[in-house]
Amino acid sequence: MTALICNFVHIITNLRQRSTQNISNPERFKQQLFKWSTQFDEVVWLDSNGYKDKYSAYDAVLAVEAFTIFQTDYYDAFKQLKEYQSITNDWIFGYLSYDLKNDVERLQSKNHDGLEFADLFFFQPKKIFLIKGNVLETQYLNVAAEELEADLKSISASEIMNAEEHLQSHNPSEEKPIKIKLRIHKEEYFRKVNTLLSHIHRGDIYEANFCQEFYAQDTIINPYDTYSKLNAISKPPFATFLRVYDKYLLSASPERYIKKEGLKITSQPIKGTAKRSLDQEEDLQLKQELFEDTKERSENVMIVDLVRNDLSKTAIKGSVKVEELCKVYTFDQVHQMISTVTSIVDNSTHPVDIIKSTFPMGSMTGAPKIMAMQLIEDLEDTKRGLYSGAVGYFTPDDDFDFNVVIRSILYNASKNYVSYSVGGAITAKSDPLKEYEECLLKAKAMREVLEG
Repeated sequence: MTALICNFVHIITNLRQRSTQNISNPERFKQQLFKWSTQFDEVVWLDSNGYKDKYSAYDAVLAVEAFTIFQTDYYDAFKQLKEYQSITNDWIFGYLSYDLKNDVERLQSKNHDGLEFADLFFFQPKKIFLIKGNVLETQYLNVAAEELEADLKSISASEIMNAEEHLQSHNPSEEKPIKIKLRIHKEEYFRKVNTLLSHIHRGDIYEANFCQEFYAQDTIINPYDTYSKLNAISKPPFATFLRVYDKYLLSASPERYIKKEGLKITSQPIKGTAKRSLDQEEDLQLKQELFEDTKERSENVMIVDLVRNDLSKTAIKGSVKVEELCKVYTFDQVHQMISTVTSIVDNSTHPVDIIKSTFPMGSMTGAPKIMAMQLIEDLEDTKRGLYSGAVGYFTPDDDFDFNVVIRSILYNASKNYVSYSVGGAITAKSDPLKEYEECLLKAKAMREVLEG
């Protein structure tokens, strides 16, 4: 049974033809739409997985097929992005890698890079699909508008494979088992965390987000199937599938980096993680213990202060507010402690300037921010690249919404290189063994998906 589409309403703008229609089975249509997107080289798929978030504009978004493209390294990247966003004056989708920190501050990235993503990539899509409830809105550039009807028929005709059919669609005996390697081994991890602790005890920093890479070489995966499995395990509110030619991001992110809606800016840092339990009573206890954990709360509060400071750089004086502090949210894999910080900006403030003044996300750096980034660059063995960066979009109205790239698998299909990284906040109260165990907990879903 296909998801029926009806009740067309057309609105034509200067650049795009906009249509709205009702869909009888939104969940099935989402799966068909994602399957249909596999034919394109430039893809951004964003899925909230039905998560009820008062800050979200859509349940799912798909942007495909570039009309224009902007790609660059970190040098003057934000200045060039500002020009591209202003000149395009349209929807643009893409990503900001963590290493754009080198454009914001006098920093560098010299660690090993097995993935080789560009530092920044955005594209103006010919075709956009926006799903909210049972309403589908399409926005096609006028040059592609005549393809809409045929595309909708093709989407509705897409056959969705169930789990058993996925297994039958390839021969496991022909594939090499994926062997995950550690870039930093356990004892070396302890040594590096203790180095960070010595800087904390000396007063150089208060907190640092220290990350490690897990990777596999000479490895071929099906990125679409892998993403579908990862998303099914985690069901996060900021799930993302990104394709830029031979490079893929398969993300089960639970974290929003920053959103602009009108003149309101919202950032939602995550700090504090606890495992789930199948036993309901024990699960509630684990959630309560996370809420009461003084170490986790102190981690969260430190990053909230950092985010407040970042937002204040572009905020109207006195408008920065903490709407939620250390609230525990429950996801399929873990409990997370999330805070929500907001501000109001002046109408003349450019949206790219807001991002530049807050980048990278404080939850992925530490405090003070610059010193923390210097130390983690020295101690980490891998260039972060897209990991702990952000994926999202700008609208023609100068609004935007970006996630934080965590809980994610990255794949370079040309190099047959697969990678995922995990990290944790190191503070004065950190125990290296517990931090290591928390990393393994965060990595669990990615490892399960890759190793089977």
